Amino acid sequence: MGRVIAISNRKGGCGKTTTAVNLGVALARQGKRVLLVDADSQHSLTVSLGVAEPDVLELSLGTIISDIITEKSIDPKLGIVRHSEGIDLMPANNSLAGMEIALVGQIGRETILRQYIDVIKSNKDYVYDFILVDTAPTLDLLSVNALAAADCVIIPVAPKYLDAKGLELLLKSIAQIRRHINPNLSISGILLTMVDKRTRFTKEVVGMIEQAYGESINIFSQPIPHSVRAIEASATGKSIFQHDPNGKVATAYEALAREIVEDKKVVKSEELVESEDVVTKGVRTVA
Repeated sequence: MGRVIAISNRKGGCGKTTTAVNLGVALARQGKRVLLVDADSQHSLTVSLGVAEPDVLELSLGTIISDIITEKSIDPKLGIVRHSEGIDLMPANNSLAGMEIALVGQIGRETILRQYIDVIKSNKDYVYDFILVDTAPTLDLLSVNALAAADCVIIPVAPKYLDAKGLELLLKSIAQIRRHINPNLSISGILLTMVDKRTRFTKEVVGMIEQAYGESINIFSQPIPHSVRAIEASATGKSIFQHDPNGKVATAYEALAREIVEDKKVVKSEELVESEDVVTKGVRTVA
């Protein structure tokens, strides 16, 4: 019925939105039906996919969440934007920021997004193979909703000292969500992004991450290289496959998509985040 993948990190600037766009298109290029959900009130994913003025949209994730809160029926087809590269988008705009406040007083507030995704999965006429959820660079209530709705999570990490340190907090949050809200949540893997192998510091940080977590958490075999072309693509409303189809970033995201489809390295979450040893080991190593 479609695998739900949250793309999450509590640190900004690590390539979450870029990964959502390009992984989504890479999966579509492999013949998969893909829906991207923008669960970030900054709506970067929506803009990156060519929606220049999100606030003029009549329907967005914010209005969908509002309808679920007020117990209105949801049409799974409404509000979804079709992108020219073969993926679908449930967009976000500024209305999503208001939903964060509206959710606070709701019973079952952590599972509102799961209810919407269940509606999407109920559409037998158009079944998605993958639903990718882009999250905010913080563990706000919408990000908790994304992890509560997900089957697994991809963690993009740039080779920077603070990004490596931030893994500890994210892993603890995933452990808590698994224990209290979503026992089926697993970690698909850590995705190294914006990697410049020419610098010594990058090599050192990548080595730290691999030493700290490599034995317990899958680290995707193909890191995403640093590239100005990938940054430029976000401003064009297109993926890297349209902007620079023969470049190294496009090749890397194609390899990531193959690894996701094959799913050979996914380890169940109880082997990943239940042990505090993994977390403390990571902190000691990168300190």
